[in-house]
Amino acid sequence: MPDYLPLLLMILAFFILAMGFKIQIGLALALSSLLGALVSGHGLALRHLIEGGFGYLETILIIATAMIFMKSLQKSGMLDAFAALLLRSFHRHRLLLLFSMMVLAMFPGMITGSSTTAVLTTGALAAPVLMKMGLNHLKTAAFIAMAGILGMIAPPVNILVMIMGAGVDMPYVGLTLPLLAIVIPLAIIFTLWIGSRGVKSLKQSELEEIIASLPVSDSGWRLYLPLILVVVLLILQSTSFPLVSQLGLPLIFLGGALFTWGLHWKKLNFFLLTQEALEEALPILSILVGVGMFIQIMTLTGGRGWTVLAFLSLPPALLYLGIAISMPLFGAVSAFGSASILGVPFILALINTNAILTSSALSAIAGLGDLMPPTALAGMFAAQVVGEKNYFRVLRYCLIPALFELIFALGFLLGGPFLDKIF
Repeated sequence: MPDYLPLLLMILAFFILAMGFKIQIGLALALSSLLGALVSGHGLALRHLIEGGFGYLETILIIATAMIFMKSLQKSGMLDAFAALLLRSFHRHRLLLLFSMMVLAMFPGMITGSSTTAVLTTGALAAPVLMKMGLNHLKTAAFIAMAGILGMIAPPVNILVMIMGAGVDMPYVGLTLPLLAIVIPLAIIFTLWIGSRGVKSLKQSELEEIIASLPVSDSGWRLYLPLILVVVLLILQSTSFPLVSQLGLPLIFLGGALFTWGLHWKKLNFFLLTQEALEEALPILSILVGVGMFIQIMTLTGGRGWTVLAFLSLPPALLYLGIAISMPLFGAVSAFGSASILGVPFILALINTNAILTSSALSAIAGLGDLMPPTALAGMFAAQVVGEKNYFRVLRYCLIPALFELIFALGFLLGGPFLDKIF
C-alpha cells in the first residue's frame, strides 16, 4: 500500500467525523488515527496510540496549570481591577486607551495559549469599553477576535510552537524575541486599523458607569502579587539562576495559583476553581491527545515521511503558497491540528532556515485558523460577546487584518536569513 493512502484516508475520516458528524475534534483525531492503523495492516496499534496520546504531555500540563492560574486571577478579582486601573489611567487619551484594551484582551491568550479564553474573559471586559468609545458592535467583535489571535501566538505560552517543536525535537527556548517581533507590530497595526477611526475618549460619567459594572471589591496592590511572582519566575527561568531556572512552566503557573489562593483563601474555593478551569481546558487538552495519536500513526504508516518529501520536492514559490493556503484552511477544524499535521513538515522542508524563526512565523499563520469558517472559534465567540448572531458579519471586519498577518508572517519566513543575524 502506498505511504500516502493511509494518510489520505485518515484526513478524509477526520473531516467527515469532525465536520459531518460534529464529533468533538480530539475524538475525531483519535478515531481517524485508529482507522489509519487498521487500514495499513498494523491492527489496533494500541502501543502507538497510547504513546502518541502522551506525546504532548508537557504541553498539556502547561495548558492545564495556566488555565488554573488564569481562573484564580479571574476569581480573585485581579482581571477586573486591572481593567479598572487601565480605564482610570487612559480614559482621557483615546489611542492609549485603545492600545491598553488590546493588551487587556490579549493577556489571557498569552498565559493559556488559547484565543477562545482571551475572547471570553478579558475580551468581554474590553467590549463595553470599546463600544462606549464609539466602535460599533461588529468592529468591537473584530477587535477582540484579533486580540485573541495575537494573544494565542504571543509569549510566554505559544502552544502552536510547542506542538511543532515537539515534532522536530526543538526545545521551547529562545522564542520570546521572535514572537514579540511578530506580535507587537501586528497589535499596533490592528489597533489603528480597526479602532482608530471614529473613536473618542471616555467622559467621566461613562468611565464611572463602566467601572460600576465591574465587580471590583478590592483594587489593592495585593491583587497583583501572584502575577508579579509568575512574571519574575518566567524571567528568571531564562537565566542560570540556581533552582529557579529548572522549575518549568507547569510548576510556575501552579505556584502562582496556589499563591493566589493563599492570599484570598476566604473567598476562593481552590478545589472548585481547579475543577472549573480544567473543565474549560478539556476541549483543548483532548485535541492535543488526538493530535499526538494522529502524528504517531502518520509516522508509523510512513505518511509523515511522504508528506515531508512531498513538500521538499516543491519549488520555493509553491512551498510558500502551500503554507499560506493550507495552514489557515486546516485550522478551520483545529489550529493545533494544523500546527502538528502541517507545521512540522513545513519546518522540516525549511530545514536550512532557523527553526525558531520558522516556527514563530508558522504559528502566526496557523493561528489564523481560528478565524476560518465553519468553526471560526475566535470570530464566533467574539460575536457572542457583543450579541451578534451572524459571526460572518464579524469575520468581514477581520479579513484585512488577517490578510496582513498572513503577509507579515510570510515576510518573516522569507527574511529568515537576515532576521537570524539580528536575533
